[in-house]
Amino acid sequence: MTVKSLGNPFSSETDLRHGQSCTCDTCKGSAEPVARIMSSEEMLEQAVESAIVRSVFGQSDIGRRSFMGMVGGTTAAAALASVFPINEAKAAILDNLGPPEKTDLNIGFVPITCATPIIMAEPLGFYERYGLNARVIKTAGWAVARDKSLSGEYDASHMLTPMPLAMTLGAGSIAEPYIMPAVENINGQAIVLSNEHMDKRDPAQWKGFTFGVPFEYSMHNFLLRYYVAEFGLDPDVDIQIRVVPPPEMVANLRAGNLDGYLSPDPFNQRAVFEGIGFIHILTKEIWEGHPCCAFAAPLSFATELPNTYGALLKSIIDATQYASNPDNRIEISEAIAPTNYLNQPVTVIQQVLTGTYADGLGEVKRVPDRIDFDPFPWHSMGVWILTQMKRWGYIEGDVDYKAVAEQVYLAADAKKVMEDLGYDAPDVTYKSHTIMGKTFDPDTPEAYVDSFAIKAD
Repeated sequence: MTVKSLGNPFSSETDLRHGQSCTCDTCKGSAEPVARIMSSEEMLEQAVESAIVRSVFGQSDIGRRSFMGMVGGTTAAAALASVFPINEAKAAILDNLGPPEKTDLNIGFVPITCATPIIMAEPLGFYERYGLNARVIKTAGWAVARDKSLSGEYDASHMLTPMPLAMTLGAGSIAEPYIMPAVENINGQAIVLSNEHMDKRDPAQWKGFTFGVPFEYSMHNFLLRYYVAEFGLDPDVDIQIRVVPPPEMVANLRAGNLDGYLSPDPFNQRAVFEGIGFIHILTKEIWEGHPCCAFAAPLSFATELPNTYGALLKSIIDATQYASNPDNRIEISEAIAPTNYLNQPVTVIQQVLTGTYADGLGEVKRVPDRIDFDPFPWHSMGVWILTQMKRWGYIEGDVDYKAVAEQVYLAADAKKVMEDLGYDAPDVTYKSHTIMGKTFDPDTPEAYVDSFAIKAD
């Protein structure tokens, strides 16, 4: 499998044209499926088994090596299990993790309402509830968030749901195993057009338009491409798509650099608030319940600091569930509005979170689930994202869609924490999805890619 770098990921405004292929050793010229990455729970279990072996033999490397050589490494745990309740010990340890190994954490976020659970967990005390002193750090855009995470400056980060998939594959960056154990928000985006285009509500009229999206590896990019292609436009030929950091969207629309954008909120609503744009369509009308942003971290964070990882995941999932209750959203709007968080008028944030908003076309809409919050990372959503990366040339060659989705989207971790906290969690990780009336079956991803008339050459 090969991956393509589309545009310059370090510029604040980049034309998303297909560029040269990734040259990293992992990806260059390879048509092999990605090697299976051990889940955080499996690695933690392996560490537990090792600890039990050490407890049996003490510090005697000779005794331990002699035993391992006699029974074989793969059967060591089985041999021990015949005289020691190893499975019960693993379960007890996994269910009763100790205090966090590291309490002072840096967590990056881009100032958008999709990051609501990660942001609000600081002022509303969710991190503190689980023994963490987490500092959330405002970040200008997604390339910066990615690079600070890769460099270790951030312990974990608010990311777009396609990002940990791309980073694991080495698409647009060096290949580094990443995990995404929780989705932050579902829905919550919109296509905004400049007021100059109120007479162009038919996307077939958008040929020659320039649109902004916040990042190449974003649901915004993939949903915009999907949407215009369904109206007969090739997004790589008939329109121009540029990467624009979310905080710069409104200024670029006002300056005439963009005809529209598919952006996170509150910048869709801010365009209406400023009187320069209108909401053409909410993305929930394209795909009801689509994922957008997530909590992600390097795999090493979970394996090297399992107690910290567990506490942080509990904080995030608990905050996400709190945000899912509409009764809490006025309070949340006030908590995340200040300068060090979203730096937006409370009125704008409330319109987004409550779903009662002005559309810029003279109407007040009431859409309670304009944005919603559901932490479960469906594997089928990951497979759909990978099909769009394949459709538009971001990755090439053979793709083991399910294997990659399952390596990155840690649904088992989310389910365990959700149930531990008393929340309901699905018993399955795959389901079909409907996007603009077309059903996506995660069991046939390659046929789905082939079914589109408009796709990368």
